[in-house]
Amino acid sequence: MPTELRIIVRILAVCTLIAGSTAVSAEEPDLKTPSPFIYLADNLDEKDKLGWCIDTLGRGYAEKIQAHSCKPRGGDVQFDFNEKTRAIESVAFAGKCLTLVDQSDPKIPFGLRDCKTGETSQMFDFNFQSMQIRPESDRSLCLAVAPDSRSAGPFMSRDLTLAPCDGTEPRLLQWKRQTN
Repeated sequence: MPTELRIIVRILAVCTLIAGSTAVSAEEPDLKTPSPFIYLADNLDEKDKLGWCIDTLGRGYAEKIQAHSCKPRGGDVQFDFNEKTRAIESVAFAGKCLTLVDQSDPKIPFGLRDCKTGETSQMFDFNFQSMQIRPESDRSLCLAVAPDSRSAGPFMSRDLTLAPCDGTEPRLLQWKRQTN
């Protein structure tokens, strides 16, 4: 084998080793929530492996939204994506939609408001292949969870935020939809 070819083969082997050692394997959550719901593809550090769902802040109805352990009984963690209106609708609170209330708020930019067809602040692109959810108002941003979690009674929570789609760890912004 010529010297140049051996060098190329060695470089490729080293690149393969480096890529393999830095690859992060997503841990799938053990979902127990009744359908429908939208959840983060990676369980991250959710202690009971329940996964992370979109959720109202506190118990029951609330106007502020967070990410929370997917609750086995469902309720305020049950949201679904309406492909026709492109809205993320609450299942527990009929007629209420995820709304981008304050894009400049890094901790709680989202709220739960009355659904209004055609309302830009309630329209999202949910790409099921890339698993990204982008707001209509700025498609360079993605729905993401904050890197840090906190205790929330017997469960866990995180801020639900907007983050640049490019440059943010995929495990913080890749979502799936469970419909049955």
